[in-house]
Amino acid sequence: KIDFFFDSPKMVVMVAEDGPPTTTTVSVSYASPSISIISLHSEPANAMDVQFWTALRDALESVESNPTARACIFLSRLKRDIFTAGNDIKELYAPETTAERYSAFWRMQTTFLTRLLVSPLVTIAGIRGACPAGGAMLSLCCDYRVQTLHKTSTFGLNEVMLGIPVPKFWAMRFCEVTSSKALGEKLLLRGALAKPREALRYGLIDEVCEEGMLEKRVMEIAEKMKQVPRDGYAKTKVNLRGEFAEQWYRYGCDEEARDGFRMLCEPAIVKQLKRVLDGLKRGAEAKKASSKL
Repeated sequence: KIDFFFDSPKMVVMVAEDGPPTTTTVSVSYASPSISIISLHSEPANAMDVQFWTALRDALESVESNPTARACIFLSRLKRDIFTAGNDIKELYAPETTAERYSAFWRMQTTFLTRLLVSPLVTIAGIRGACPAGGAMLSLCCDYRVQTLHKTSTFGLNEVMLGIPVPKFWAMRFCEVTSSKALGEKLLLRGALAKPREALRYGLIDEVCEEGMLEKRVMEIAEKMKQVPRDGYAKTKVNLRGEFAEQWYRYGCDEEARDGFRMLCEPAIVKQLKRVLDGLKRGAEAKKASSKL
């Protein structure tokens, strides 16, 4: 394990107390003694608030502490075809949060993502449906990504279209994975969400599969990848990603967590995020009204 994840225990305790994980948000199961499944099932869209990120962190720690676990698969269990809808806008909308809560939220998010990036486990994202923003970042920190060809399936970091900047190290990881930095920059600056075959061509995902075949395919990949010797795999991941993950962790848990709230308080950003929230509320009300007909 990497020491930098544990050199600020007070921060981790503070976040855990602020947002305890719930059993209805994230759960861990085992397809076999060596293959774990982390299921995401916070209806209706797996919105990623501080509790959700805390539950993800706890689930990953649980699997990593299991000596027989070799692979970890992330799957959405939502009714709709959504991996996650990304960060909960309420965690970013300044009038509905505080500097202290935002800092706790951002630190927990960063702690989980950087830990996942260098996890000794074989990590696989099984992506059913839409996967914007925070869900895309979770997937980009995994070793392998498979997305279904649902008509609603998309993949990317669309923060620019929400009126907020793409976080610094999110953008760097995105461009590192994309087939070229120039292409990655264009996609980020447009806030583009790619369809699965486009995302595959861009290098953002590793495979596409037909509807209904996702779980079978990610299990096949896990069975194959778990055969690679554990120590060599884990240490090579750290050699490749450890320095980047440490820089990301320290920046995200310090400067970004501290200064991000000031940016979110800027009038233009507050106004734009209010539009997004109002649109979500109108959509929810329309859906509720239609269900009564």
